[in-house]
Amino acid sequence: MKHESNSAFSFPVKVGHISANPVKVHVSANEAERRALAELWKVDGVHSLDADLEIGRWKKDGVRIRGEVRAQIVQTCVVTLDPVEADICEPVEAIFVPEGSRLARQADNDGGEMILDPGGPDIPDTFAGDTIDVGAVVCEYVALAIDPYPRKEGIAFGERIESSAEDDKRPNPFAVLKDWKKK
Repeated sequence: MKHESNSAFSFPVKVGHISANPVKVHVSANEAERRALAELWKVDGVHSLDADLEIGRWKKDGVRIRGEVRAQIVQTCVVTLDPVEADICEPVEAIFVPEGSRLARQADNDGGEMILDPGGPDIPDTFAGDTIDVGAVVCEYVALAIDPYPRKEGIAFGERIESSAEDDKRPNPFAVLKDWKKK
């Protein structure tokens, strides 16, 4: 997957400045970025977003990003429509290689089918040019962790009301014509 620069929260890192020894980086979203992220993620608000990451070389020309992302967001309860606060804390592990790198290609068999191991490691993401947007990586991990159906604690949907076959029967609109006679 190619990561494009995210205008809501961006933290570009020059690949040429990354060494074999991982560098610790702390990124945090300011108020304007949090408002933009709330709109992007379609949530009521983002109180905080920050990440502690280690960025270092991977193999010859790749980059590995490891760490943890944390966010506090406010969503609307799908049952009561009340605000629901959620704390997100997700581990981050991403590997990037330049476009065209042989390390970014999927393995396939002789028939041209891709071989995927669901329990195996993901193939590396690619980047173009000499920059990786770490902010986009952070945003992606938070977005994937957002509950699509948030509920207040202790609130559940009520019992489902199902109609019976008798309820589904509609009167025949032509029934009134059965007694009609031609003159």
